[in-house]
Amino acid sequence: MISVSHLTKWYGDHLAVDDLSFEIGEGHVYGFLGPNGAGKSTTMNIMTGCLSASAGKISVGGFDIFEAPDKAKAQIGYLPEQPPLYMNESPVEYLRFVGEAKGLRGETLKEQIEDVIQQTGIQSVRNRRISTLSKGYKQRVGIAQALLGDPKVIILDEPTVGLDPLQIIEIRDLIKTLGKTHTVIFSSHILSEVQTICDEILMIAHGKLVAFDTPENLEKQMRSASEILLTVEGAQEQVAQILSEVPQITESKLSVTENQVSATLKTDCADVSSLTRTLFQTFAENKLPLLEMTTKKANLEDVFIELSEHKEESEG
Repeated sequence: MISVSHLTKWYGDHLAVDDLSFEIGEGHVYGFLGPNGAGKSTTMNIMTGCLSASAGKISVGGFDIFEAPDKAKAQIGYLPEQPPLYMNESPVEYLRFVGEAKGLRGETLKEQIEDVIQQTGIQSVRNRRISTLSKGYKQRVGIAQALLGDPKVIILDEPTVGLDPLQIIEIRDLIKTLGKTHTVIFSSHILSEVQTICDEILMIAHGKLVAFDTPENLEKQMRSASEILLTVEGAQEQVAQILSEVPQITESKLSVTENQVSATLKTDCADVSSLTRTLFQTFAENKLPLLEMTTKKANLEDVFIELSEHKEESEG
């Protein structure tokens, strides 16, 4: 559906997007994840034809965004980080204006306005002045305008920024629903958000693509050592001696509270379950009660930090 090839963008001597390439298929929800300044908004602005590129190619639905902009843009509905709303108009008036700008007329325009109002849940505020609406409803109006013209691709730049917790949940649910009938791409710097909503995630750091996979596979690709957390009843010296004799443990940090020792262990062992069994048996043989033992699963935050740091180190 979307092909990005060797996309590069310079702002003077600042490289905002660095030789970015990826392919997005039809359907599903894709998350564009990266910290502020990673190049997400710049990439989205180029993908939608709102900004020129220094180098590279982008095609949407088979149309080049630079050589056939009208046909490519017709495939896209876009909500920038700051929704382009006319505050003195009502949602109906505003949507009529946007629809006409997209070439819709007559009954087709009326039908599409009613359809996007229903889809985004703004029926109750359809005739109110936009300036009086909450931030959540303003975002819904912004998404409604992006849906006009029945585009195949919906691109949303930081759609939940500034919303309260309830509004965030509502917008997330709306994005999930849209993903059933459209290809949805949305950017965020909130890790939990993309993990909750997305089928696949594109991680951006320093203008480069550092990962593109499902949330589950990204966690499996975690390169850093697994962690085991345990609490043992006994003396610190005895616990430290036992742990030093387990070859799969690469690092251990101990802390003591009364007669209990808490340990954070790192291991490069592929079979962590086998290692936990070994630890349990070893402490039992030494007659030290093992009060608690858990393994720490990598999360997207760990993955993103690791991939970002690896990219920075490889460039240094």
